[in-house]
Amino acid sequence: MLPTYGAWAVLLLGVFLPASSGEAGGKYRVVHAFDDRNGSDGAVPYAGLIADKSGDLYGTTTKGGANGQGTIFEIAADGSEAILYSFNDNSANDGADPYGVLVRDKAGNLYGTTNLGGAAGTGTVFRLASGGKETVLHSFVDEGGSDGARPYAGLIRGSDGALYGTTTVGGARGQGTVFRITAKGAETVIYSFNDSAANDGADPYGSLLMDGAGNLYGTTSVGGAHGQGTVFRLAPDGTETVLYSFNDSAANDGVDPYGGLIMDKTGTLYGTTTVGGTHGQGTVFKLAPDGTETVLYAFNDSNANDGADPYAALLMDAAGNLYGTTSVGGADGGGTIFRLAPDGTETVLHSLDGATDGAQPYSSLVEMKVVGGKTYLLGTASCCGAGDGSVVFAIKK
Repeated sequence: MLPTYGAWAVLLLGVFLPASSGEAGGKYRVVHAFDDRNGSDGAVPYAGLIADKSGDLYGTTTKGGANGQGTIFEIAADGSEAILYSFNDNSANDGADPYGVLVRDKAGNLYGTTNLGGAAGTGTVFRLASGGKETVLHSFVDEGGSDGARPYAGLIRGSDGALYGTTTVGGARGQGTVFRITAKGAETVIYSFNDSAANDGADPYGSLLMDGAGNLYGTTSVGGAHGQGTVFRLAPDGTETVLYSFNDSAANDGVDPYGGLIMDKTGTLYGTTTVGGTHGQGTVFKLAPDGTETVLYAFNDSNANDGADPYAALLMDAAGNLYGTTSVGGADGGGTIFRLAPDGTETVLHSLDGATDGAQPYSSLVEMKVVGGKTYLLGTASCCGAGDGSVVFAIKK
């Protein structure tokens, strides 16, 4: 069951900036327009949001803040925004440029990754305590192939209490890693990708997914049998299996998956590819447990204001509808928020206008139910709205 937040009922009905109509009749509202022109706010968010039990939202921006190197922010249920931390890679090996979604523990500590900064300039894993103190748990140092580097995705918490993530490069072959790190900062590389062996993938950008047995699932943006990306499974003992290699020369398949995966109760995986498909503009796909891949939808931004080039993971509701974002396309070229029904019917819920709406949403969506039974989808857009151009948005489901 989705959480219900009393304060959000007021916020969503009137405190946001003025609403605009979506193509499907939903109401799109800007929750917060970032404005870093005086250094007091973040800018250019790429990651999605998380929410706590009180309805407060947490996220990251890749730029802006006191040092221009990104921020961690909180938007309270009353609509007010606070910068919890400004990154500064000139101080104490701090990180910079966080791209991934945060994860929060029971004590209110936030964990995440930065793509740059740290002791070697190639990224960090950090913890932000509920009181605002930031600790660099690990600086990636890709020397001699012993560590990964440049993490793009956020972290997930495993059933063992440890955190798991990916790096886009580094590792034994320079092609990225899967790593495990404890809350105290003990990091272990549990797999190094090698696209020259056994059709392995390389350069993973998406977050991981863990099943009940402790297997990790993810995507690589390149590599595999056709050099166009993979879906992989990593067993608890470190054995990796390539479940699928993308191939856009066969059956209009998608290629270059950058987002993470979701899994339904049957063990079927769902994700997006940024390009490929019938129109070369990306796809939504599913991968059955037996390895059969099906392209559920191929984007076509020349048709009915459709979007193109989705980068983020999907969200599935109880009815089996899939929700996501495209980074470009739509009526104004600024990207879209879409719904894909179980029968394959796609609906553009909103086209971002690149002005007050923002544009270029790279984030996944989070679902929130408010008093009165209304459900909203919330996310971020990295460009082109009021202020510096980036926004946090909400749209009625």
